[in-house]
Amino acid sequence: MENSLNLPELTYIGNEDKKMTLHLFLQIMGKIRLKMTSRKNHWWYVTEYVNTQGLTTGAIPYNSGLEKFSMTLNVIHHKLEVSTSKGELESFSLHESLTVADFYNKLLGITQKLNIPVSILDVPFGLGIDKSFGEINEYQHYDKKYTENLWRSLLWVDDVFTEFSGRFYGKTCPVHLYWHSMDLAVTRFSGNEAPPMGVDARLSDKDAYSHECISFGFWAGDDNIKEPAFYSYTYPSPKGLDKEVLFPSSAEWVSSNGSAMAILKYNNLLAEHDPRKTLLDFMESAYQAGAKKANWDLEKLHVPPLDHL
Repeated sequence: MENSLNLPELTYIGNEDKKMTLHLFLQIMGKIRLKMTSRKNHWWYVTEYVNTQGLTTGAIPYNSGLEKFSMTLNVIHHKLEVSTSKGELESFSLHESLTVADFYNKLLGITQKLNIPVSILDVPFGLGIDKSFGEINEYQHYDKKYTENLWRSLLWVDDVFTEFSGRFYGKTCPVHLYWHSMDLAVTRFSGNEAPPMGVDARLSDKDAYSHECISFGFWAGDDNIKEPAFYSYTYPSPKGLDKEVLFPSSAEWVSSNGSAMAILKYNNLLAEHDPRKTLLDFMESAYQAGAKKANWDLEKLHVPPLDHL
């Protein structure tokens, strides 16, 4: 499909195993960051990031904070790289026959060699897999082209999300990749506390949704929406949200766990003359819908021009 920015084509159907293999690699990296990084609100300390080489954990402290290391899934050279503040660099190649178990064991071998103590709950989160990472041999579908295309798309999406983030004057998270669901996301907060969740709610959800928020994201598809798509949701979800107008016309409201979620499919975006403006318009329309219905102070939260400060 031709598009004005030459964004890569992405599909979910037919690439399920490729996506799952990559997803499990990122979960292993993310769980190490979760275990070794100091807590920050809304789980912002567990995330991964898009960078010039691929997907990275960013700096992680060890040795009582005297040293730091990072793990980068280098998409340009198709390597998993571990670098330290001592100047050390270790890596191994990523290829089609590399199983999740191989990835896990090779990565732990590197951390052991570099004297970085790593101990994690070594099972996938939320993927319906009841094996430890070291036992997962059925996923060995790392695909260079699929991963390159996804990363190239994420590079662009990261930049658009960053621009959109700068238009808001309230509390906003960094643009980051949540490895539990493998979605790139950015979230705005009104500053108001959200109603407390019930006693049966997951601890992870209680911390993530302690305050009112409107979140925006992109993911590569899953069994519910079987193609890459952008999304937005408001928490708590206000009544009548799904009656609000979205842009462009191809965007739609869908039901997600009983709440309204705005969806813009990636392939519909590619058909637009100006994908960047279209994505920004989609996010703005979803924000306006949620903020209006939830009674946020739109004027107060809008970034003023510098000459008005």
